[in-house]
Amino acid sequence: MRSKIVAGNWKMNNDCKQTKSLVKGIKKTIKKLSLENTRVLVAPTFVNLSAAAKRAIKSKIEVVAQNMHQASNGAFTGEISADMLKSIDIKTVIIGHSERRSIFGETDELLAKKVNTAIEKELEVIFCFGEQLEDRKSDNHFNVVKNQLEKGLFHLESIAWNHIVLAYEPVWAIGTGETASPEQAQEMHAFIRNLLEEKYNTSVADTTSILYGGSVKPSNAKEIFSKEDVDGGLIGGASLKAEDFVEIIKAI
Repeated sequence: MRSKIVAGNWKMNNDCKQTKSLVKGIKKTIKKLSLENTRVLVAPTFVNLSAAAKRAIKSKIEVVAQNMHQASNGAFTGEISADMLKSIDIKTVIIGHSERRSIFGETDELLAKKVNTAIEKELEVIFCFGEQLEDRKSDNHFNVVKNQLEKGLFHLESIAWNHIVLAYEPVWAIGTGETASPEQAQEMHAFIRNLLEEKYNTSVADTTSILYGGSVKPSNAKEIFSKEDVDGGLIGGASLKAEDFVEIIKAI
């Protein structure tokens, strides 16, 4: 049975005090919720990972990282390694977010190296991928998604998929207020699950959680999450307010 997951990606937001306050607010509210087979993740900026993890102790909140470097160590000023994350008890890392791809130029080949390192270091990977607006308009979105998965992940052995969570991000719906319809989300998630079955087997396809990321908010979360192949969401802006994030968690 695959897990339901609601993950908040806080991006470059919140200082240390704000981070502690947000974790506290989420922790206090979800304590009252029944979260059977549901995981709640938050991804603060690197400098606040430790503070968030300490504040999340004895709660259902898992603190995860937004990114990592593919090398174990070395002369890479400003970068963070898998071992550094593990040293502060971070067990999960987001790799391939659309902003890493578009703003920082991370290629599928580079992301495959990051995935390899994370798996080697026994970190769970939330792997992000998705099409641009022009891909959707030209009816090329399925090919784009298939290509990103093939280059970034399909070199892995099936056993490695125990450590992979997928996050489909239609880039045209991130931070724009636009959202893929629940039907569009389900269509793509079903396509992705079929790809996993074709490449690997039914077990990998059935047990891999696939999240939707693209302007999920309290008003649309329940309808999106109700779709058969949508296992939760990677939430951006709506995860920065405890009350909104908790409403999305309730929707799962």
